Amino acid sequence: MNGADTKSPSLRPTPGQLALAENIARGESRSSSEIAYVPTSVYTDPEHFQREKAALFDRMPQVLCASALLPEPGMAVPHDATGRPLLITRDAEGQVHVFLNVCQHRGTRLVEGDEVQCTKRLVCPYHAWTYRLDGELLALPRPDTFPGMDKADYGLVELPSREAGGLIWFSPVADADFAHADTLGEDFTAFGMAESYMFRRKLHTVKGNWKLIMDAFLESYHVLRLHAKTIAPYFKDGITSGDQIGPHQRAAVGRLEEMEGVNLQDMAQLRRVVTFAYQLLPATIIVPSPDYVNVMVLMPQAHDLTLVEDFMLIPEKPATDKARDHWERSWALLDGGVFASEDFRAAELGQQGLETGAIDRLTIGTLEGGISRFNEIVEEALRSVN
Repeated sequence: MNGADTKSPSLRPTPGQLALAENIARGESRSSSEIAYVPTSVYTDPEHFQREKAALFDRMPQVLCASALLPEPGMAVPHDATGRPLLITRDAEGQVHVFLNVCQHRGTRLVEGDEVQCTKRLVCPYHAWTYRLDGELLALPRPDTFPGMDKADYGLVELPSREAGGLIWFSPVADADFAHADTLGEDFTAFGMAESYMFRRKLHTVKGNWKLIMDAFLESYHVLRLHAKTIAPYFKDGITSGDQIGPHQRAAVGRLEEMEGVNLQDMAQLRRVVTFAYQLLPATIIVPSPDYVNVMVLMPQAHDLTLVEDFMLIPEKPATDKARDHWERSWALLDGGVFASEDFRAAELGQQGLETGAIDRLTIGTLEGGISRFNEIVEEALRSVN
């Protein structure tokens, strides 16, 4: 997790980021005062999962992908993992759109596959109705056979979206409030995410409840144990601080490097001594390492099955084989090692154990308070729609 400094040493942390780092520097580690409990059923009950899906994933603004997935105007990519046939585009003006991937003529899937395409137009494979990347119906064969039709009435169905801080958010409902996306965007801009290059992208299938995956990034109690052979040597044990931005949690973990003499106002220096982690409701995790950022978007498929798309963002496109090798090692360490082999595997083992009914509640220690708080936030969301 060590490497070159971030692209721009002039980047400065936001006041909230700085406050958490200063808490760690003063030794004011975040911890709960007592044991808490989380019922096993929130991970194993299919009916509870359906309530979560209805209250969170079918209603709330949520991260869809990293902006770096579509770095230039004139790009489009289908996206099906949320359970909706979505199409993300960046039009000729650089504006991001999120559409339903459905032709307005006969309902045909408009763009096939799942890879990013460089294109100026979207052409339906059935009857060649042609759309601009802003969703406008541009042309159709034999318009004379559609007498009186106004093309302006046949644009693609667009969902509310927002691009902020290097992330693309969308909402499944019309009355979306992206205020928290904008606020969080200030933090992510401070990490340089808005100008990042996407080095790698991978979709993982995890046979576990989505909250078990989130849990791994809501506490540092496991770091020196689960990650003993990977990243544990970089971190102190349980030295953390955290707060909330609306329903979203922001945490900071103390790294092994000493903080004395470090200019915490300089983001590059700050990231060498503190690692932040963001847990965005409903299910996105942001982990900025010293010189790159991982964005993990969780897309639950069932109470015991979750798709996780991991994006690795680096300051700029590698210009040499040496630079490329550096980033390849970093990618292998986190995506393949820490995440896939350790965090995601732990979630799968946890699901297997909880499904047996051997325990009816999880016991949450004082260094794991983020887990109980996250479950409280989810429960608050469930109550708000009942």
